[in-house]
Amino acid sequence: MTRIVECVPNFSEGRDKSVIDRIVLSISKARSASGEGVKVLNVDPGEATNRTVVTFIGSPEAVCEAAFQGAKTAQELIDMTVHHGAHPRSGATDVLPLVPVAGITLEECAELARGVAKRMWKELGIPCYCYEAAALKPEHRNLAACRAGEYEALPDKIAGSNAPDFGPEDGRMNDTILRSGASNVGARNFLVAVNFNLNTTSTRKASAVAFDVREKGRMAREGGSLTGKLLKDENGKQIWIPGTLKGCKAIGWYIDEYGIAQVSMNITDIAATPLHKAFDEVSAKAQARGLRVTGAEIVGLVPKCVLIDAGRFYLEKQGRSVGVSENEIIKIAVKSMGLDDLRPFDPKEKVIEYLMEDPAELAVRERLIRMSVKDLAAETASESPAPGGGSISAMMGAFAAALGTMVANLSAGKRGWDDRWKEFSDLADEGQKVMNRLLKLVDEDTRSFDAIMAAFGLPKGTPEEQTARAEAIEAATLRAAQVPLETMKTALEAFPLLKAMAEKGNPASASDAGVGALAARAAVRGAMLNVKINAAGLSDKAAAAKLVSEAETLAEKARIAEEEILAIIKL
Repeated sequence: MTRIVECVPNFSEGRDKSVIDRIVLSISKARSASGEGVKVLNVDPGEATNRTVVTFIGSPEAVCEAAFQGAKTAQELIDMTVHHGAHPRSGATDVLPLVPVAGITLEECAELARGVAKRMWKELGIPCYCYEAAALKPEHRNLAACRAGEYEALPDKIAGSNAPDFGPEDGRMNDTILRSGASNVGARNFLVAVNFNLNTTSTRKASAVAFDVREKGRMAREGGSLTGKLLKDENGKQIWIPGTLKGCKAIGWYIDEYGIAQVSMNITDIAATPLHKAFDEVSAKAQARGLRVTGAEIVGLVPKCVLIDAGRFYLEKQGRSVGVSENEIIKIAVKSMGLDDLRPFDPKEKVIEYLMEDPAELAVRERLIRMSVKDLAAETASESPAPGGGSISAMMGAFAAALGTMVANLSAGKRGWDDRWKEFSDLADEGQKVMNRLLKLVDEDTRSFDAIMAAFGLPKGTPEEQTARAEAIEAATLRAAQVPLETMKTALEAFPLLKAMAEKGNPASASDAGVGALAARAAVRGAMLNVKINAAGLSDKAAAAKLVSEAETLAEKARIAEEEILAIIKL
């Protein structure tokens, strides 16, 4: 399995574009010992915070090298003795977290982070704290504890009990440390950094809301006031009143660039506190204090699931169907939380999964379904043998599921049926899933045919080459029979939705359910022809007979389902 790590360093420069560009260039040009590089996904500078968040991904080795080179360049270009900004910071490379994406654990990322921190001190002379999962001391798990007092407190920290994990043994500052400050290198799961925009300029008001919601909460005071005497327990320890959101850290600040105060939050556990929950809770606490959240600003990147979950949440809250396209769901999330309040929000530039996609590879994988209907028809009509009947069968199946989904969505929004929206929403949601699987099979069928052609083109000059060629042809032919069989199975899943819509959907759309049934059966029968023609080319006749038998069983089920639906609509 491919091992992928994400790194999201925060550099203490958000105003000088030339400095930012040079840091990013050093990251993108870095290479591991095996020659691997990283892919920079996002660069997000902030003028008021004087801070830039860079996001990049790659193999563990490539990411570690790129992180080190970025820190090295930042050390050369950023002088912390003159740095000022709204965001807490302790060094030129302030935080440098490694995040597991695929094929690697959080614990492995923690070990990598410790290695980067050790190297930064040994080769660059930058003191480093290891935080969160990479923490070497329990008290350093919390980033705030590592960064306590910020850059200005560093001389006392180096000489005291809160010294860096990697730093000067004599506890003394030097010119290198004075310029670079200290870095916080860690490992964590996905974190969502978000700022909630308030209709106020008061930092005190914003901080009060932040204290209301952050997990740590606020210090207890006598009489519950903001200025009363601090309350302590019988052991003399400060009493804290917890906030309402688990896994959330938050502060209030004022941003000159926007002329507003914000609640700045890091959501470290998106399972416990999804973004939409945080947005609604901050909005409620702000309203209780006479304020209003006008929108939110996502800093850096966000996993797609965060926006999908939010969009579905707000659609359900509105009593609307969630069985709509991914783009529509994300659009609802953006508008519901005002993610475009301060500047346009482009999911293609903010969602991790979209940025990880290789445009060239995606263009090949989705060549047909990215065409217009007109172009797909023209491509099919050309003298090329692919796309052929298999891809078109999958496309008919996708249209069948789409018609059923359309009727479900129309029924969910029908006047007078408000109490039934959830019933139709669930059906539309399932229809979307079937449609999307069939769309993938459109291109998959053509790829399976191309694989057969490639196998026939293999060399056959020697006995070994002939054997390898024969095995490749057999494997490709088997796959070319299995893909249309999968199309049959998937298209068959559209029938329950279509039958439900024929029976209880919006009566005005009964004919659409009927057309869907005709298209679904055509998809099944067409795919069956492709199963049979490819199975006939298999040397393994037992496997071929099994494929054909299963295909004929599925075709009979489709015939019965189609007749039942047409009998219901009686048109």
